Amino acid sequence: MLELREVSTRYGPITVLRSVSLAVGAGQLACLLGPNGAGKTTLIRTILGIVRPVSGSIWLDGARIDRLRPHQIVARGVAVVPEGRRLFPKMTVEENLRMGAFIEWAPADFAARRDHVFSLFPRLAERRRQSAATMSGGEQAMLAMGRALMSRPRLLLLDEPSLGLAPVLVEQLFAMVQAINQSGTTVFLVEQNARKTLEIAHHGFLLQKGEVVGAGSAESLRRSELVRHAYLRT
Repeated sequence: MLELREVSTRYGPITVLRSVSLAVGAGQLACLLGPNGAGKTTLIRTILGIVRPVSGSIWLDGARIDRLRPHQIVARGVAVVPEGRRLFPKMTVEENLRMGAFIEWAPADFAARRDHVFSLFPRLAERRRQSAATMSGGEQAMLAMGRALMSRPRLLLLDEPSLGLAPVLVEQLFAMVQAINQSGTTVFLVEQNARKTLEIAHHGFLLQKGEVVGAGSAESLRRSELVRHAYLRT
């Protein structure tokens, strides 16, 4: 579904991604692991068209998308839960969900999508008139994922969704991500929590200093000495 071919991205004179190539199959839950500063968020921003690659190409379902604007990429079935969640704090749960459905404003369609999100996250239905700023971290994580699902994406990008959550909420979040994937949505999960990520992922990539230095099944990555030494030591 998603393919990056030799993608390089810069901020001014600084090269952040260097000839990154990876592919995510339809229906997969793929992950991207790496330390702070590896270029993970830049990779997400490049896929979304927020940052343009200086070389290489990005393909979605066989069509090139790196020349499109962000809203055009979203319209093709891509949604994102950004790092830090980036909710609209003064808006209610329902208003935040409406912002996720900006491509389709028809009231009946919005209601159907909202009710689907509420079925996945019943807590959001209970908090539908509550402002996002007054919600707990776990509830905000649910809302960020719910907002992304309002566009009915075929590909969901998740950028560090467990950041700042208590361990018990991290467990719940990864269960949510796995359930979303099992419902038919392809997921590309960018995370530092390698242990939990590799428990649910089918395939993964390891990014260091802007380069992919490892790739394979989740099981093969768990056995990799590089991953075990850097991320899985107790």
